[in-house]
Amino acid sequence: MKAIGIIPARLAATRFPNKPMAQICGMPMVGHCYHRTRLSRGIEATYVATCDPEIANYVESIGGFAIATADTHNRATTRTAEAIEHIEKSIGEKIDIVVMVQGDEPLTHPETITETLNHFTDPSVNIVNIMGQPDSHEQFLDKNNVKVVVDHNQDALYFSREPIPSSWKGVEGIPMYIQTGVIAFRRNALTDFNKLPESMLEQVESVDMNRVLEHGGKIRMVLTEGQVLGVDTPEELQLAESFMADDPTLQRYLNHE
Repeated sequence: MKAIGIIPARLAATRFPNKPMAQICGMPMVGHCYHRTRLSRGIEATYVATCDPEIANYVESIGGFAIATADTHNRATTRTAEAIEHIEKSIGEKIDIVVMVQGDEPLTHPETITETLNHFTDPSVNIVNIMGQPDSHEQFLDKNNVKVVVDHNQDALYFSREPIPSSWKGVEGIPMYIQTGVIAFRRNALTDFNKLPESMLEQVESVDMNRVLEHGGKIRMVLTEGQVLGVDTPEELQLAESFMADDPTLQRYLNHE
């Protein structure tokens, strides 16, 4: 099983412009995502998919591979799908599994990325998405964090920026899960996704995985015990740096550059 990592990243994020190049512990955020992905067992190669020369130049300066993609993508998943076409053409072979690690997930542990690969031994699984639990009820309420509810098989039922399940009866015992930007696809699942038009609920929630659900697909959700923090604001950037200072994974790649 040939598995690669792809990190989609762009500078023109509306909520936090130039976010991938924002510094955390003296390194651009996209650099942390790149190193943590390449350190993941089972990942044969790691690429950064971007439309921005500044990001590409930085990635190549640290010995990484940058893939130029169009500047018209609204979704990280469609950028990743374009990148896989370029990569397969370049290496002359098909990829089996693509692990997408969004460029605003700098605290993702390599072991978490590897965990996604283990679930593809089940032939019925085509997409695996890491989820975590919020540190506070405020984090659960935050619309920057995408919430997910799952069925008894741990497959996603729905993704929303609203706090689901509802806490109208109180919060005790409610399963609170937050989607992360670590999503692994069988190759055909990714290319099939890219052929589908954007769905209504995908647009309403601004969550691309709702496109899969609306077309009858399944997404296996995997709970991580690691820190869950997608960086969407300058305040979260500072929070990520405070968490990173005590993260032993950081020492595994600080001397790489």
